[in-house]
Amino acid sequence: MSEQTPHVGLIGLAVMGENLALNIARNGFPLVVYNRTTLRTEEYLAGAAAGTGITGVATIPELVAALKRPRQIILMVKAGVPVDAVLNELAPLLEPGDIVVDGGNSYYRDTERREIELAKQDLHYVGMGVSGGELGALWGPSLMPGGPREAYDILEPMLVAIAAESAYGPCVSYIGPGGSGHYVKMIHNGIEYGDMQLIAESYDVMRTALAMPAGEMASVFADWNTRELASYLIEVTADVLRYTDTETEQPLVDLILDAAEQKGTGRWTIESALELASPVPTIDAAVTARNLSALRGLRVQASEVLLGPKSPGGPDQAKSLLANGSGPDGALSALEDALYFSKVSSYAQGMALLNAASATYSWNLNLSEIARIWTGGCIIRAAFLADIMRAYRENPDLPNLLLDPQIARQSDETVGGARRAIVTARTWGIPVPGTSSALDYFDTLRQPALPANLIQAQRDYFGAHTYQRRDREGVFHTLWYGDEQPAEPVPLQAVTDPSAEPVPAAGVPDAPTNPRP
Repeated sequence: MSEQTPHVGLIGLAVMGENLALNIARNGFPLVVYNRTTLRTEEYLAGAAAGTGITGVATIPELVAALKRPRQIILMVKAGVPVDAVLNELAPLLEPGDIVVDGGNSYYRDTERREIELAKQDLHYVGMGVSGGELGALWGPSLMPGGPREAYDILEPMLVAIAAESAYGPCVSYIGPGGSGHYVKMIHNGIEYGDMQLIAESYDVMRTALAMPAGEMASVFADWNTRELASYLIEVTADVLRYTDTETEQPLVDLILDAAEQKGTGRWTIESALELASPVPTIDAAVTARNLSALRGLRVQASEVLLGPKSPGGPDQAKSLLANGSGPDGALSALEDALYFSKVSSYAQGMALLNAASATYSWNLNLSEIARIWTGGCIIRAAFLADIMRAYRENPDLPNLLLDPQIARQSDETVGGARRAIVTARTWGIPVPGTSSALDYFDTLRQPALPANLIQAQRDYFGAHTYQRRDREGVFHTLWYGDEQPAEPVPLQAVTDPSAEPVPAAGVPDAPTNPRP
């Protein structure tokens, strides 16, 4: 093979794949592309890829034969079965030391399974999150590669060259072993779900309670984008709201069906949060809201029989309630505070889940570095990420983002807006599950005493599940009913002495069906 023989191959020429290939070629890395449909490859080479030096092949064996070792083959195919199908054909053709990079939204456990299988052939498998959409793929995405470190070291020059560049450097970094790269991308997407839901709720309060037209709301979001809320999604929202449909001359957003779709990464985030006991209520609320939006027929039917609150008044009353006496601009200022506060709470939930996964799976994730590579290219890029970078750089062991002194102060200063926004939404019958969950997370986190003591007492009553006390050590069970109520809780031998054989719960009979006649 000549010195010009490329190392890089790319499989899958949907929009993300074709744009990433153009990005790679533009940055000086020759590559060969393959698509299952040969006609698509031919159209691409004659069209967007013409004159770029990109070459194409008609089969996977031809792709492998065209690459110099160590081969670096990037998969940009749909997650799930299609990835396994490509690997089943590709892997037998590769040689030790070759690298396969999965750039799709694969489930991280699938990535770990595939890495183990390919390692048996001495092949390196890299699960790499790619965020930024089609424009990011073309001009610079945020890249989250995980897997064998030695594979990343080989890929690094190319990945650094094609990644987005922010004020904090190239938006790529080695994430960690195993499926950590795809896991971090999954959490990125979960945070994205929450972010979009929170923005939509602010829009709904403006639209429904304040009766603001789309163009006026666009100006508000554009203004917010000049301050603490500055972010890609706020910018996108302003652009969407000001767009006019050429046929009807109405705001296009008003003509779009209110049924949101999803691809699964939000659900995966929630499942992982439940598994790791690291709550993400705002992401949960966002996924639930999308599911409810999809039930549009049911919602239309329910709107005819389920009554909301009586009209509390017009926009002036809503402005007054939101402003709470703070002046003519107080209403929108309160909404701005509410959105900022809620976004901080949502990011805190996502970062806490990353922290829990890092500890559980021994990934040793660098949360400050993850926040850094999200500052450019990706969908959730935002000015606030600089605060997250600083917080985890100063204290890598920070148990929760909301405990950082600066972020705690900002949260305390803006939480009032969230409270007023929620009261206004409830008064007008506007659902704000994301904002409400963000506030509930904050309020729950700051409570030194929660009513879970009552829940533990109830569990012990009907199931002898035991409880602990605040005033003494040990694990206890109480006979809560019957004529012979003991004066003191009964310690459980089976719990306090791990070597003891399991024993019945202090001789308590089965809970009666109706214990308090």
